[in-house]
Amino acid sequence: MGRILAIDYGHKRVGLAVTDPLQLIATPLDTVHSQDLLAYLKAYHLREPLAALVIGMPKNLNNEATDSTPAVVGVVRRLRKEFPEVPVHEIDERFTSRMAHAAMLAGGLSKKDRRDKATVDRVSATIILQSFLESR
Repeated sequence: MGRILAIDYGHKRVGLAVTDPLQLIATPLDTVHSQDLLAYLKAYHLREPLAALVIGMPKNLNNEATDSTPAVVGVVRRLRKEFPEVPVHEIDERFTSRMAHAAMLAGGLSKKDRRDKATVDRVSATIILQSFLESR
């Protein structure tokens, strides 16, 4: 059984999270520059076969697209083209950044660590992945 990898896509940075081989636990993986995403995923897929990819789809509170939505749709298209054998799932990512900040605060992270946008992106990707796991 392969791992499931989640993506919290941003124009500059991309937060990544991954499951354990049994697909039970979501953990933060890494933060990469958005231009390096496909190369990173290809290298990771060679080391650890992926069973699925999950990407957060940005939406407004009224369920309409945001200014980031077209970029994420483009990434989804590229992922499906580059990884035809790996299913790509889209999941609503509303409130993940706010939930990430709350989780880091509850976890006792220092104010300095909570301001680190790369950490927020990784935790957001973990929340996206955990939501996907719970929805199955």
